[in-house]
Amino acid sequence: MRLLFVLSLADLPEWNFDGSSTYQSEGSNSDMYLIPAAMFRDPFRKDPNKLVLCEVLKYNRKPAESNLRNSCQQIMSMVADEKPWFGMEQEYTLLGTDGHPFGWPSNGFPGPQGPYYCGVGADKAYGRDIVEAHYRACLYAGIHISGTNAEVMASQWEYQIGPCEDISMGDHLWISRFILHRVCEDFGIIASFDPKPIPGNWNGAGCHTNFSTKSMRNEGGLKFIEESIERLGKRHQYHIRAYDPKGGLDNARRLTGHHETSNINEFSAGVANRGASIRIPRSVGQDKKGYFEDRRPSANCDPYAVTEALVRTCLLGETGDKPVEYNKN
Repeated sequence: MRLLFVLSLADLPEWNFDGSSTYQSEGSNSDMYLIPAAMFRDPFRKDPNKLVLCEVLKYNRKPAESNLRNSCQQIMSMVADEKPWFGMEQEYTLLGTDGHPFGWPSNGFPGPQGPYYCGVGADKAYGRDIVEAHYRACLYAGIHISGTNAEVMASQWEYQIGPCEDISMGDHLWISRFILHRVCEDFGIIASFDPKPIPGNWNGAGCHTNFSTKSMRNEGGLKFIEESIERLGKRHQYHIRAYDPKGGLDNARRLTGHHETSNINEFSAGVANRGASIRIPRSVGQDKKGYFEDRRPSANCDPYAVTEALVRTCLLGETGDKPVEYNKN
């Protein structure tokens, strides 16, 4: 027996898996590469075990179609001097294994929305033990988790990841999602990232993304925030396509202009306006510097796609409906 004590990514080998079992390759050419990209402490098996996030490469060592980290890393390297910071607010809904919201009456609905947001009490906060277990597991793992709260719809919750710089935002959010699924498994509960899990007069689930750069955080930064918002407004449809895995189809169920959302077909911005595409926090309007919140990303977004899109538009100044192809050499 040989014990391997892993101290850094450099201690980890490349590995491979059967891509045909995950619908990522053909059985006749099934091996795909796993390239270690980020490492965290394992809150389930405890030290010295690790959780390792990997990039997936195809047989020709090109990124798999699902590997959006590779492109995001390239874009982030181009704007390192601006030190882009991100904070993402991950909303999710707790469901029973039958798909029914956890804690809801088996044959009906709970009372109307109102008392559940940041609520307390067994009749308002459903599943807090799961939320607390997830929070502690993330802290142990070294995830940059910075808060949690009960959300507007009963059995819906949110946690915040960040601030994280450049590529680490996606790394930390993906691992936090894995940990959430793993914790829920122990409770016999499912965590759903569906942007509108319950149709009707109920809030959907988003992943509001807070963004700033060095220029925005310095004195007079509001000027750069306003310039970025102007650029975002000219590229609204590009961002809508980047903000959910189905190119906007999932988000169309959520971004209706109701339930604290903007309309998916319109771009808007405002100070302290939670019905806008972009919200400038009131404190930022007063201080004339800081960050802005993009409220359009869906709960099931890929954080690499979201952060890359923000950098492309706000920092690289891309225009038009498609991302620019850069020389990868």
